[in-house]
Amino acid sequence: MRNVVAATFLSLDGVMQAPGGPEEDTAGGFSHGGWTFHYWDEPMGEVMEKAFAEEFDLLLGRRTYDIFAAHWPHAGDDPVATKFNACTKYVATSTPKTLNWQNSVALCGEIAAEVAALKRQDGPKLLLQGSSELIQLLLAKDLIDEFNLMIFPVVLGAGKRLFGEGTMPRAFTLVDSRVSSTGVIMATYRRAGAVTTGSFAPETPSEDEIARREKNLSAV
Repeated sequence: MRNVVAATFLSLDGVMQAPGGPEEDTAGGFSHGGWTFHYWDEPMGEVMEKAFAEEFDLLLGRRTYDIFAAHWPHAGDDPVATKFNACTKYVATSTPKTLNWQNSVALCGEIAAEVAALKRQDGPKLLLQGSSELIQLLLAKDLIDEFNLMIFPVVLGAGKRLFGEGTMPRAFTLVDSRVSSTGVIMATYRRAGAVTTGSFAPETPSEDEIARREKNLSAV
């Protein structure tokens, strides 16, 4: 079995769009591209280095693939470029003939089913980078096993968000965390089953509480 690990830069209000630069993704009139730039420090680089130390294949949406394919093959002997160029890239796309980056494999048709099939195979983890639309599809089918989040101390107000309307409820366990000198929270969350609920309310509700509940029910 292979795990799907989503590595995402995230604002405090959940936006993941265009973290790397103004020209990365302007869809919807997004004007804050490059919002992560001034927060980078050495601890963040160490966390990124650790994330890329293990073997992996990339799992990408088409927009992120195009961004990566225009950059990493031209990045020389950068260690991340070496990893990205060598690994297999699985790409959700409707135009497979235009995948020109080496070791690229198209996922067409029922993307969630194809990713589920990849997960059943032997091999390295499937590292999902960016790819907000693909993330929404996989969240709706409960196919993401782990999140590596870098949560930046910035609110963007609008933009593509990590968790959309179709996200399936799931509990996660924090397995690693660190904070950068610039206030970025770097956290790894691993899926831990269904959401469990409880109540802090007293066993016997007051008359006011009973009335409040009845009011809520009548408003539904």
